[in-house]
Amino acid sequence: MNKSKERKKGIFNMNVLVIGGGGREHAIITALAKSKKVDKLYAAPGNGGISKYAECFNVKATDIDGCVELAKKLRPDYVFVAPDDPLVMGMVDKLNAEGFKTFGPRANAAILEGSKVFSKALMKKYNIPTAAYETFTDADEAIAYIKKQNSFPAVIKCDGLALGKGVIIAKDEQEAENAVRSMLLDGKFGKSGSEIVVEEFMTGPEVTVLAFTDGKTVKPMISSMDHKRAYDNDEGLNTGGMGTIAPNPLYTPDKQQECMEKIFLPTIKAMAAEGRPFKGCLYFGLMLTPNGAKVIEYNCRFGDPETQVVLPLLETDIMDIIEAVWEEKLDALDIKWSDKSCACVVMASGGYPEKYETGKVISGLDENGQCEGAFVYHAGTKLEDGKFLTAGGRVLGITAYGDTLKEALDTAYKAVDTISFEKAHYRHDIGKKALSALK
Repeated sequence: MNKSKERKKGIFNMNVLVIGGGGREHAIITALAKSKKVDKLYAAPGNGGISKYAECFNVKATDIDGCVELAKKLRPDYVFVAPDDPLVMGMVDKLNAEGFKTFGPRANAAILEGSKVFSKALMKKYNIPTAAYETFTDADEAIAYIKKQNSFPAVIKCDGLALGKGVIIAKDEQEAENAVRSMLLDGKFGKSGSEIVVEEFMTGPEVTVLAFTDGKTVKPMISSMDHKRAYDNDEGLNTGGMGTIAPNPLYTPDKQQECMEKIFLPTIKAMAAEGRPFKGCLYFGLMLTPNGAKVIEYNCRFGDPETQVVLPLLETDIMDIIEAVWEEKLDALDIKWSDKSCACVVMASGGYPEKYETGKVISGLDENGQCEGAFVYHAGTKLEDGKFLTAGGRVLGITAYGDTLKEALDTAYKAVDTISFEKAHYRHDIGKKALSALK
């Protein structure tokens, strides 16, 4: 049966509006498109690839009033707010006030990502393991503290959101001082850098675990491993992410149990105790240190590009999960996952994460923006005169499954070889550390 026929029976009657326009949103929309409950998809603003799966509207994700007005016009059954900025700015609160069911935390819970000062204080108060730290608004005081600690590398973080670029790992005193001055004195990150966190540098492998939560129950998803540095061998600047693999082989069953007991459940309980129940997707950025798992950071939403390797492994209908989160009945839902592996290689514009050019024609994609053997998630593209053009720093996430991680990586890189655009740049070593860990 097709959806239109079964819709008449009332089985398929849900329309969903997804806020956002990157690779993460493309992955979310792809999962929603597979749902037996979803009939129509909308996106604001969407992108070139998303436009093949959802009706797109030229409203920025940060235009809270514009998105609320769009929702009033479309009357979707659910609004899925995907990016960090609108969540922190209170889009869910405004949508709820207008009577819309939503997926995503309200502003008082999204502060977990919106303020690192808040999240570090929460972890300290509730004994959730994280790096030792201090917060500063005065540059001289911060620099004096760094000199006194005399421990490098040192980690300097903006308090607020900074497009994934507000964290500087300083290898020596001079770099640390430059970082402090750029944030607190030069205003490099605007208001986000008006208060900073200086914390100890933790060592050990990193793991990302996304989790569904309805404010009471927490259900972790498949783990993943992100690759944040711009170039091979973890060199270059931090980016929003140059590729991911899932599951992360370093995240063993013992580590899963430890994180659930010491981090995941305590975080959900702490937020509830603070009168800030968290509903939606909570991202745990973890470091498996010699002294146990510790929190690097929280994000108040699906990670990008982690979503591109986690959601393809989801076997449960995502709409069932969205409904269970909204109704606070997540404890009654058994979420199923594939036992396959998934890999994503990000193709970026030359120069990213700094200055780069856009408007380059992308070759090797079919009319739906896809390529044979892999699924292409569009992060920064636009569709113009039937051609896909680059329209951002991270352009495409070339994603593939496999019975093994090596198989998934081989397929993804084979697909990368068939796609091109001027000055395209990608890492050649995605998953290398994970493959070594599996040996």
